[in-house]
Formats: sequence, C-alpha cells, structure tokens
Amino acid sequence: MKRTFRDKSTGFFINMGRKSKLLRIPAIIGLACSLLLCRFLDYLRNGTKRFACTAFILLCFMVGNSFAFPVFQEDNGFVTENTEPVPETVAQESDIALVSGYENSFDALPILEDEDVLEGYDDAELHGMEDADKFSLAEILNENADILQNVKKEEVSSINMQEEEKYQFSKEDWRLVLINKQHPIPDNYTFTLGNIKTIKGVMKCDERIIEDLLSMMQAAKEDGVNIAICSPYRDLNRQEVLFNRKIKAYMSKGMSYMDAYSISSQSVTVPGASEHQIGLAIDIVSDDYITLDEGFADTNAGMWLAEHSYEYGFILRYPKGKEYITSIEFEPWHFRYVGKEAARVMTKEQITLEEFWDKYL
Repeated sequence: MKRTFRDKSTGFFINMGRKSKLLRIPAIIGLACSLLLCRFLDYLRNGTKRFACTAFILLCFMVGNSFAFPVFQEDNGFVTENTEPVPETVAQESDIALVSGYENSFDALPILEDEDVLEGYDDAELHGMEDADKFSLAEILNENADILQNVKKEEVSSINMQEEEKYQFSKEDWRLVLINKQHPIPDNYTFTLGNIKTIKGVMKCDERIIEDLLSMMQAAKEDGVNIAICSPYRDLNRQEVLFNRKIKAYMSKGMSYMDAYSISSQSVTVPGASEHQIGLAIDIVSDDYITLDEGFADTNAGMWLAEHSYEYGFILRYPKGKEYITSIEFEPWHFRYVGKEAARVMTKEQITLEEFWDKYL
C-alpha cells in the first residue's frame, strides 16, 4: 500500500523524537505543523466548488458596483468631476459660480425681502400682478363703504376670553386648513376670489373673509391706527418667481443650492405651500412703516394688530419664538384668517396653527 504524505511526515517526526530526547521538542513542533498543513490541503481539495462560488459572487459584486463610481461616468458624460447637480428651475435662470471655501452662516447674510428681488427686472414674467402694490386704509374703506354699512358691528370689546364657550372644531372647516411646507395646498381645495375695491383697482382675497377684514380695518381707523395691506392673494406663478429669484440671489453670494433653498424658504413660502395662494393670508404694514421686517412689531399698527386681530378672526401666523414649529422666521406683518372662535383660542393659549391642530383637531 502506497504511503501518503501525511503518513510519511508523521513517521519521520515520530522516529526523530525516539532517537534522542533533545529532538523531542522540535519533533513535536514539526509533527503539529505537518498535520496542520495536511488538514489545510485536504480542505482546499474538498472545498473547490465552495471557493469557486464565492469567487464568482465577489466578481459580480465588484463589476456591478463599479458603475456607481464617478470615475467610470466621467468618460460618458453622465457626470462631471466636482460638479454638484443644480435643479432645472435655477439652472435655467443664470450661470452662477459658487465661491470656493464658503462657510454656511445664515446669520451673516440679511434676509431678502420681496422688493429686494424685484429690483433690476422688467417683471415681464410677473405679467402685471397688482398685488405687489400696497393699499392704504383710507382708500380701502372709502371705496367699500357700502359693504361696511351692511356688516353688523359687533361689540368685540365685551368678549370675555376667560368665559368663552367651548367650540367643536373640525378639520373640514375651510378656515382652519393647515398649509405649510409639510402640508401643501390639497389638490381638491377650492375657493372663490373676492374683490375689494381700491383706488388703484381691486385687491383680491377669499371672498369669505372680506367682511371681517374690512371690520378690522374700520376698528383700526377708529382707534387712530393707520394700516395698509400688501400682498393679499398671490398666485402660484408669482410665488415661484419670488422663490426662484431669492435662491438665485443667495447663490450669487456663494451659497450652494441647498443652503440657498433653505434660507429662502424662511422668508418666502415654498410654492404650492403658501397661504397667500388660497386668499387667507394678508400682509399688513402701516402708512408710515412700509418695510416688511421685525421692526413693524414695535409700531403702533403692529402692536394694535397683535392685540386686536383675533377679535376679527385673524392670527399672527409666524410669531417670535415659534420658528422651530412654523419653519418660518418671525413675521409680525403676516396675518392669517382662521375664524373668530379659533383665533380667540390660539391667542389666549399663545399657540400656532400647527399646535392648534395637534391639540384640537
């Protein structure tokens, strides 16, 4: 019978250990190494199919994933080196080079207002939208005296907020529709635009809020407060123009597209998610303070609105200290109609529309 390598190596080291006591330790080490080598060779010989399958799977994995590396895509033009994809809406407007080494610091840049991005354009793409104008208190009240005469004046000062009755609120109430970045305008949402006459023409908003809006303006006049309305109803096209221009303006200062998008969405609501588009949001300033900034909160008009707007169904939509909830910076000029009952609750509890939905709807 032919002896195997295992038998030969085992016999060799056993005989070596028997010949001399000094060789026993080397013989034991050699015997262990030979047995280990024999076992490894047997494993390789008996596991050929297993290793072949593993190698094939590894090869397929490497080939499949190689197409994900940009170095393989640069040759065919699918991507280019060091190029960050820019959405089509922005890419079409201009060629903007980003400043290298730009550090993301929103605090270092001023928040751009609508007027800032309207300058320097012929506004052909806005095709004469009159809602960019400001409508003064006097011209609105004078032109709509007939409506005010038919509105029953309520003694709002007699409302006791501590003894208000309990109302049952509903998600189906059009006055309470929640519109924000997470809740865009529903596809099935419908409303009718109403016209408020002005000297310049008409001011548009949801027709169902006109009487309460005029009543609030009349009350402000009686209290000696001059307010003016700007940007009531704003259609989707104007919202898109303003939003894209602000992104473009920030990118020209060195921001990446995502950073410009983020900071723009703090001052202009993302198109399709704006309360102006459903005619329930009104931007209000005063005759002697027409700038849309936080300073309006300290004016007589700003303080009067903050104290009395709820009496006519309006709330300060984006209050200070609630930015982490609304995702919009403090806007003391932006008021939203929610109805008198809900406005009273939100004002009393100092909560936003988002918090109202979580608690009552």
